[in-house]
Amino acid sequence: MSGFSVVLADDAVLFREAVAEVLRTAGFDIRAQVGDAAALHSAVGRVRPDLAVVDIRLPPTHELEGLRAAVEIRRDHPGVGVLVLSQHVETRLVGMLVGGSARGVGYLLKERVCGIGAFVDAARDVAAGGCRLDPEIARLLTRPGDGRLARLSEREHQILSLIAEGRSNQAICERLVLTKKTVETHVRHILLRLDLQPEPADHRRVLAVLEYLRAQG
Repeated sequence: MSGFSVVLADDAVLFREAVAEVLRTAGFDIRAQVGDAAALHSAVGRVRPDLAVVDIRLPPTHELEGLRAAVEIRRDHPGVGVLVLSQHVETRLVGMLVGGSARGVGYLLKERVCGIGAFVDAARDVAAGGCRLDPEIARLLTRPGDGRLARLSEREHQILSLIAEGRSNQAICERLVLTKKTVETHVRHILLRLDLQPEPADHRRVLAVLEYLRAQG
C-alpha cells in the first residue's frame, strides 16, 4: 500500500473514475477529482497532494490547459509530483514540464501504458520524486546530438533511454540480457561522460535524465 495522496484531473468522467479506482485499489488516497484546469489549481492548493495526475487537454478549449496547469503546479508547488497523460508524442512538452528539475515528473501516453501494474508503478515512482517517461518519448529525447550526449556510445544511449523510463539496473539487465556487472559499468561510464560528479547514485541518475531533457531545447 503506497499511502500517497492524489488529485486527478480529466474531463472524461468515466476514464477519471476508472483511474481513481485503480489507484485507490493500489492504496493511494484519492483526495479530489476535477474536470478542468481551474478546479485542478484549487484542489492542489487546498489539499497539497503527493501527486497530481493530469490530462494535457482540458476544458474549455481542450488544447494545452492541462499542460499549462501542470507546469504551474510544478512551479508553485514543487513538492507535488506531476504525472501527465497524453495521446500525443510531443517532446517539447516534456522540457516545459521539467524546467530545472527532473524530480517528481512523468509523461505517459494513454494508449501505450502496458497494464494497470505499470501505471501504478509509474504513479508511485513520480509521487516519491522519480521521473517516468513513455519509452517513445525517452527514445526521442536520447537521440545522439551535440554536446555531452554525443560522447555516449550506442549501447550507452540505449541504457540511458531505459533509465529515463524509470528502470532499475536489474530491469535493464533483464531487458537487454546483460549481466549486472556489465550494466553497472555502462551506467558508471554514462555518468562520467556526462560529467556528473560523485554523489548519491539515485540523484545522479535523475541528473542524467535531466541532461537529456535540456539537450532537446
